[in-house]
Amino acid sequence: MQPNPNAAAVNMIFMVSMVAIWYFLLIRPQQKQRKEMQAMISNLKKNAEVVTNSGIHGTIVNVKEKTFVLRVDENAKIEIDKSAVAYVKKIQGEEK
Repeated sequence: MQPNPNAAAVNMIFMVSMVAIWYFLLIRPQQKQRKEMQAMISNLKKNAEVVTNSGIHGTIVNVKEKTFVLRVDENAKIEIDKSAVAYVKKIQGEEK
């Protein structure tokens, strides 16, 4: 039996299409989400109410290079990494 001369081309098209599907369904949305998260973190300012990945709710009282200082109660402040912010509840003076 003779090998099909088009088999290599068909296999190559199949592999390229699988890589394209993988990219558009998994890799690209993850990159977009990471960019949005970085933009959110870089735009956080003092008095923004945030929730951390561990579920701590607080208000930013100080912004440092790699960390935030959160006020979680009247006399309780904690310092967290910027990457620990899950989402912003609201920024004082703005409506969400």
